[in-house]
Amino acid sequence: MKKLSLSELNRITPEEFIKQEKTPVIVILDNIRSMNNVGGIFRTCDAFVVEKLYLCGITATPPHKEITKTALGATESVEWEYVENVANLVHRLKQENIKVFLVEQTDSSVFLNQFPFPEEKMAIVLGNEVFGITEALLPLCDGAIEIPQLGTKHSLNVTIAAGIVLWEAFNQLKINNKN
Repeated sequence: MKKLSLSELNRITPEEFIKQEKTPVIVILDNIRSMNNVGGIFRTCDAFVVEKLYLCGITATPPHKEITKTALGATESVEWEYVENVANLVHRLKQENIKVFLVEQTDSSVFLNQFPFPEEKMAIVLGNEVFGITEALLPLCDGAIEIPQLGTKHSLNVTIAAGIVLWEAFNQLKINNKN
C-alpha cells in the first residue's frame, strides 16, 4: 500500500466539475454561524457533487478568508446562492416540485439508514449549530431525516452531519446506481 500523490488522484478542474452530472441534492444552510462550518460544507458539497448550495439568513457568504480556509477552492466549483429568507426559498423549491427534508430530530423523523433518497432532485436543510432548524420550516417540509446517535449528546457538528447525510445520498444515488 502507498499513499497517492496529488497527481495520482486525477483531480478535475472547477470547469470540469461544473459540467459533470450532479447528485440530485440541493443543500440549504439555515442560519449557520461558523464560517469554518460553511467552508467545510462547501468542500463536502464538492466531494459529493451536489446540485447547488443555498446560504440563508445569517449564514456568511464567500468571499471570506474563514470560508476560503476550509473550503479549499470549493467556492469556485460548487454552485451557490444567498437567499435571505429560508422559508421563501422552501416555498419556491416546493413550487418547482422539489421535495424538501430537514436534517433534524423530530417526533416523525426517519433514521438516515432507513431513508430512501428519491432519484428526482430533492433538498436537505441543515440548521443552526445551537438552535437547529428554524421552527417555522417544520410544517413547510416533506419530512425530517435523523442521524441515529446513541451517545449522551445526541448532537453533531453541522459539518459532520452534512458529511454523513450527503455521503448516504451519494452512496444511494451515484455509487449504487452505477453497479
